[in-house]
Amino acid sequence: VEEMVSGQMTIKAYAAENAVMERFDSINTDTAEAYYKAEYYGSMTGPTVNFINNLSLSLITVFGAVLYLSGNMSLGNISSFIQYSRKFSGPINEMANIISELQSAMAAAERVFKLMDEEPEPADRENAKELNDIKGDVNVEGVSFGYLQDRIILKKLFLHAAPGSLTAIVGPTGAGKTTIINLLMRFYDVWDGSIYVDGSEIRDVTRRSLRKAYAMVLQDTWLFSGTIFDNIAYGKENATMEEVVEAAKMAGIHSYIRRLPDGYNTVINEDGMNISKGQKQLLTIARAMLLDAKMLILDEATSNVDTRTEIKIQKAMRRLMEQKTCFVIAHRLSTIQGADNILVIDQGDVVEQGTHQELMNKKGFYYKLYHSQFD
Repeated sequence: VEEMVSGQMTIKAYAAENAVMERFDSINTDTAEAYYKAEYYGSMTGPTVNFINNLSLSLITVFGAVLYLSGNMSLGNISSFIQYSRKFSGPINEMANIISELQSAMAAAERVFKLMDEEPEPADRENAKELNDIKGDVNVEGVSFGYLQDRIILKKLFLHAAPGSLTAIVGPTGAGKTTIINLLMRFYDVWDGSIYVDGSEIRDVTRRSLRKAYAMVLQDTWLFSGTIFDNIAYGKENATMEEVVEAAKMAGIHSYIRRLPDGYNTVINEDGMNISKGQKQLLTIARAMLLDAKMLILDEATSNVDTRTEIKIQKAMRRLMEQKTCFVIAHRLSTIQGADNILVIDQGDVVEQGTHQELMNKKGFYYKLYHSQFD
């Protein structure tokens, strides 16, 4: 239901309403039949047990009456048998109810245990230290990694980002660009090799201090239900209105916010449907600008905005990037021509590395990738 409601524009655009309704009716019918069967068999348990118990009482009463009339049993013995039968029926009824509840619990327990069996994020080492006085010098030395044991994504990656430099990571989809960011932030631990920040191996520092050293603008924008002010100030405690406004101005979103009836107090819906994708992107950029982080990660930061807005963002980003170590991932090579170092990734390997002009002069993989976009 959620999929069909949230994707209704796509469904209508492809005139797939009839096919979707048929699929929905089929799934809904199967679900309803399964529900009715479960309710039917579940509701039969109690009456069936009660019928058997009442039948046993009836049989005891009938046979007891026959034996009493023939003089073979006293009324006291008959009464005792009836009481014993009732004592047995109580536990049987309880067992029937418990079995019914256990069946429901087992279905839920299967999902709970599946979640509990997931590997937890490894704890920080006992002697892990805080990452303080960050300069932003990043070294990646011979790193190899894969999400599955039988499929390696990165192979012996070497990378050095000097403090204040801009490193761009480009390559085809699935080459391993986002994986590099995941490893820099230590969302995953490397298989082989090491990553250093200011000379400290990232496994020797706390995750919290490492991640607070970065500001991030991800490819998939994330905004929570709350005001625009709260969303921009997210991640920085005690942020003032002046700081939030300045960050919004740098991101080029202040004029839009100012035109809203409630300004920075405008509430964003839980699904963020009351603002456009481009505006969402600009708000997340403003959030990153507000943070006083020495390192910055941009994952296709301008992929959802128009060309004019992209130019504004690039100018603002250049101001933001001053004296910060920056990593930028983008399929649109126009956004990273001013990078100090461009890392070209293909199938997990660094096939080329250098400035834009150096790579163009080589007329290699980057040269072909560039001309495939602009020719």
